[in-house]
Amino acid sequence: MSSHKKHIFLIEDDQALRLDLIDALQFAGYSVHDFGDPDQFLLEFRPLVPAVLITDMRMPNKTGIQLQEELVSKGHRLPIIFISGESTDQQIVKAFNNGAFDFLLKPFGREALFSVVAKAMEKDIIAMTDHIRKAQLTESLKMLSPRERQVFELMAKGYGNKELVEALGVSLPTVKEYKSEMMYKLRLRSLAELMALNSSI
Repeated sequence: MSSHKKHIFLIEDDQALRLDLIDALQFAGYSVHDFGDPDQFLLEFRPLVPAVLITDMRMPNKTGIQLQEELVSKGHRLPIIFISGESTDQQIVKAFNNGAFDFLLKPFGREALFSVVAKAMEKDIIAMTDHIRKAQLTESLKMLSPRERQVFELMAKGYGNKELVEALGVSLPTVKEYKSEMMYKLRLRSLAELMALNSSI
């Protein structure tokens, strides 16, 4: 995983257009991985983050929709920007239903390209950050004892000290000790933070 580069996977069978797009995207600071056809891309693809896929919709061996469906079936969720001059309304609707980020209709200018790529890249950065945060949360929750995990779950449901004493069958000092340890291990400072953390699980 690279935290320094923003990656673009570019699939375009028109070599002249592909070279123009490579120049534009590299000028904008992106690391570009280009392919002449979707089969070559699928053969060589290795996930990188953050990343965006820009692909032509109509290509000789495989349509953009078919490529998108294959990626989704393999669990790859990187934002996809389709470029096309001849897509039907049905294709566009299907692509969006499958999770496409946006369409650029040919001919398009550099500013339009840069704008949609920046937005798609930001989406992948947010998704990457959320994935890392959830992974860290999962590891943090493993640090809790069974009782501390129970306290966490009950407090997330709105249980106060009195309800915790009744639910756990322990004394108030013991409840407070569980709460203190749980809050410390999860680096929480307030009930509001606990509720926010629970909602992200």
